[in-house]
Amino acid sequence: MKRLIMLCLIIPLLCSGCAFFDLFWEGEDDETAQTLAWDGIDDYESGDFEGAKEAFEKLKDWYPYSEYAKLAELKIADANYRLGNYEEAIFAYEEFESLHPRNEAIPYVVYQIGMCHYEQIDTPDRDQVSTRKALDVFGRLVRDYPNDLYAVKAQENINACLRSLAESELRIGLFYYDNGHYKAALRRFKNVLSRYPDVGVHQTALRHIAMAEAALAEISRADSSSILPFF
Repeated sequence: MKRLIMLCLIIPLLCSGCAFFDLFWEGEDDETAQTLAWDGIDDYESGDFEGAKEAFEKLKDWYPYSEYAKLAELKIADANYRLGNYEEAIFAYEEFESLHPRNEAIPYVVYQIGMCHYEQIDTPDRDQVSTRKALDVFGRLVRDYPNDLYAVKAQENINACLRSLAESELRIGLFYYDNGHYKAALRRFKNVLSRYPDVGVHQTALRHIAMAEAALAEISRADSSSILPFF
């Protein structure tokens, strides 16, 4: 019963514009496709994502023209996401978006692409490529589907991405500052203020801007005092 309820919720979303009850015409092939769909849903709901992926891949390969094929395409991506196979998941989500650009599930698909990048974000002292990719995707979701529930969820992740980038910029500035490269440090600290909204590190950046400017002023005074008067 649970898997039937699940299918009843998902199939109309994926098959917008199709007659829902046409999916359940009697026939051996359709029953087999339906059985694979049910098996995949059962495995997915129980946490057996490998089993779910296998069932949905069979469904997609064996019955590519079944109305359940869209469900299989999406759940293969979901299973890969749950398994941490983020690159495979991104490929599957992007393929779904390319094949079904007007499907009602597209806001969810875009959100999940963003989450695949988001889950790979490293600490602020490491490379921030995944952070920028996640930010780009979430930004597209908010821009293209501003009123969708997933756009609202994406905004929280956008803020987290901005904070990670701001902290990364701040750490680079601190590295330069600690090594006496005050001009380079000052540029980084000012970047935190100009490139990112206030995500919790502005006061720290302002404090270090003052410290870097003070260090540069001290160097300038020392240089001036070391110049001998010319007679």
